[in-house]
Amino acid sequence: MNTGVVSRRFAKALLDYAKLEKVEEKVYEEMKILSGHFAEVPSLGHAITNPVLARSKKLDLLVEAAGGKDVCKETRRFFELVLESKREDFLQFMAWSYIDLYREDKKILMGRLTTAVPSPKLVAYLERMARLLTHGTVELEQKIDRSLIGGYIIELAGTRLDASVTSQLKSIKDQFIARNRRIV
Repeated sequence: MNTGVVSRRFAKALLDYAKLEKVEEKVYEEMKILSGHFAEVPSLGHAITNPVLARSKKLDLLVEAAGGKDVCKETRRFFELVLESKREDFLQFMAWSYIDLYREDKKILMGRLTTAVPSPKLVAYLERMARLLTHGTVELEQKIDRSLIGGYIIELAGTRLDASVTSQLKSIKDQFIARNRRIV
């Protein structure tokens, strides 16, 4: 069976169960933590798919990777179900699928904000403006890039706005070269 189909079905079932129990946001946070650990620690995926490792050890490992002893019973039960069905090799994709389904359900847009220096006021302002324009929730991933000199670059819903000093200087340079091409 296709990886995407299996992962999406399991993730949809988890989302429905979490909604029923009113813990979908908690499960969302746990799936983000788990997917982060899958990305940071490649050996986690190898350990989970290792046929020699006992199911109870795999469950303990997954619970720890999803947030430790604070993991809700719904997430724990989901891990048990995945291990019971021998679908642990799809678990990383299931976590990603759950995150996508949750964001789709809650109308959460993901964006990236790159600034030259940390600026909490700018982040708050841009999140508020994006929320007003999109009529949904916005989660901005923040990145610091000192080469921008100043300003920011925001990418949201396939649109990119570059208001950095570096791009403005480049634009001025290009205009100067274009206007003075015949002199050179």
